[in-house]
Amino acid sequence: MNDEQLLRYSRQIMLPSIGIEGQERLASSRALIIGLGGLGSPVSMYLAAAGIGTLVLVDFDKVDLTNLQRQIVHTTAAIGRPKVESARDTLQALNPETEILTIDHPLEGDALSKQVELADVVIDGTDNFATRFAINLACHKNRTPLISGAAIRMEGQVSVFSGQPGDPCYHCLYPSEGQIDETCSANGVLAPLVGVVGSIQAIEAIKVLTGAGTPLIGKLLLFDALQMEWRTIGLRPDPACPVCSQDQVK
Repeated sequence: MNDEQLLRYSRQIMLPSIGIEGQERLASSRALIIGLGGLGSPVSMYLAAAGIGTLVLVDFDKVDLTNLQRQIVHTTAAIGRPKVESARDTLQALNPETEILTIDHPLEGDALSKQVELADVVIDGTDNFATRFAINLACHKNRTPLISGAAIRMEGQVSVFSGQPGDPCYHCLYPSEGQIDETCSANGVLAPLVGVVGSIQAIEAIKVLTGAGTPLIGKLLLFDALQMEWRTIGLRPDPACPVCSQDQVK
């Protein structure tokens, strides 16, 4: 690391659990962020600021006026622009050392699997179960850690799925049958809530990439912003899970 990098990341390098070795791991890491809305915005900004080497941004939407209440990576001047382009400009201004790659179309099938395979960590910032299930399947297939987050109204949740045998996957938490998508456009969401959840996703991604601390593997962190209450519940692998049951340690 050069002198400018040591200065830029000095407050992070000071942390015993990160240090120079952890910072160098971040610099050589590649994160795939799917969704640049309320969750993907703070995740992308904090990971770029923290010094991750490569960010791959995936979103096929354009910036809308209704997004700006919570999607802080975008600005009023970006209304009408593709979200990946708007986010890229913000992140490059924040940290030009981070390489930003953009994908402005839906990732499906082999294309999704390939991007997940290339990534060291995947952050799910999407808002529908079909996409979340597809991301989980690709992450488990490629043994890529998945940082999952969700926020609606005044409630949020975060969990980490390692993709490794013996650990639960997203499908263990939510079976595919009977799940009803709830969107911010239909139910509303408190602006800072997605910032809190997205920030925790960024923390978990950094922990996974650097080996610092204990990630939320096998745990679901729940946040009730209205009552300002936190709760953590344990997650167990579902022996009937169609994604990971065959890989579970007997």
